[in-house]
Amino acid sequence: MTTRTGPSAQLAPERRPELDAMRALVVVGLVFFHASLVFDSRDDFYVKNAETTEITFIIAALCVIWAMPLLFLIAGLGSWHSMRRRGAGGFARERLTRLGVPLVFATITIIPVPQWLRLLGRPGYDESYWAFLPKFFSVRLDLSDFPFVLDGEYFETGHLWFVVLLLVFSLLLAPVARWVPRDRAWLAAIARPRGGLLLLGLPVAVICALVGLEEAFGGWSRWAYLAFFVYGFVLVTDPGFRAAMRRDRLPAAVAGAVLMAVGVPGFIVAGDAPGADAFTDLTPLAVGVRALYGLAGWCWLVAILGALDRPSRAPSESELSEAGPSESEPSESRPSGSRPAEAGLRRRLSAYLAPAVLPLYILHQPIVVAVAYFVVGWRAPILLEYLVIVAISLVLTVAAYDVLVRRTRVTRFLFGMREPTAGSG
Repeated sequence: MTTRTGPSAQLAPERRPELDAMRALVVVGLVFFHASLVFDSRDDFYVKNAETTEITFIIAALCVIWAMPLLFLIAGLGSWHSMRRRGAGGFARERLTRLGVPLVFATITIIPVPQWLRLLGRPGYDESYWAFLPKFFSVRLDLSDFPFVLDGEYFETGHLWFVVLLLVFSLLLAPVARWVPRDRAWLAAIARPRGGLLLLGLPVAVICALVGLEEAFGGWSRWAYLAFFVYGFVLVTDPGFRAAMRRDRLPAAVAGAVLMAVGVPGFIVAGDAPGADAFTDLTPLAVGVRALYGLAGWCWLVAILGALDRPSRAPSESELSEAGPSESEPSESRPSGSRPAEAGLRRRLSAYLAPAVLPLYILHQPIVVAVAYFVVGWRAPILLEYLVIVAISLVLTVAAYDVLVRRTRVTRFLFGMREPTAGSG
């Protein structure tokens, strides 16, 4: 089976360093984000500070609108390259190994920690971690919340919901990828007019408006994430759409900013009424602001990807108007005038962080929660406590990865890392 979709499948580059950098940035940023939830007045995080604020909600909204959707979009792009090399069966086996193994291992070893610390913060609870574990793993099968099919009073996948969704999306994609049209010329009509790519945000907006949003999953519907994943697989690998993203990055950024400026206040108003839930209510206001949210998210992705993608020669306006989604790929950018030492440092940093993204993601939240559990007892100013939590959590997360994960074959396997000599994808 082949998933090549035309000439662009042979010409698209295997690696886009700017996307590796964005993946690392998002994962490192999650330390800042989850530390902020300790002080958020609206979120029921595992550990809560006595003093909270609503400022974190607004700041978080500016991040969640694009961060996790970007990870799913990049994952879709990576899936295209992986399936092109391995075929559907090899792709499914690779994802089961690189996502399924760390999912099971982390769920057994570190995911119970935040739940136990949540209980330990309650008055009168003094149960040991080992006594808590059997309760955490007391589960039953519940297909109603697919793909989260295990349910229990204390059990959760925690922040590994991302890994669950990515694994399931990948396994769903494998058997149907052969039917992805080779000829995507019919999509050229979307990319041809200036700003036309923004229309691809409409399906995402409909999903958000009608299905609702899920606060536990980064403020997006799981099915909206599926749309981003599919877009990454079908569109972002194509040179014609990459060119259109570069062209439309400014209107996309403006549209995203305007939609956010209208949507965030509307979201707050829709959720402030007694008994109201802006994430799921079907009132006209709630449905409307969720649609704006979904459309804004796609606009931000177009703006970010378009701004980051810097070929050496941008196509002319006439080329963009005539190019379909399978035109030849412009040559990749090369830093001009970069000092060799500076370029070497960037390469070493990229080589260190690129394979670290999944282990850092798996490790970060239990560490943030554990650090916060001890820091919130200081009763210090919010900003000081926040900075301390972030600083210590970052150091411990990177140290845990460097010392406990990356140095042995077994631990690399358990955290979904390839061996250094293996090809990337």
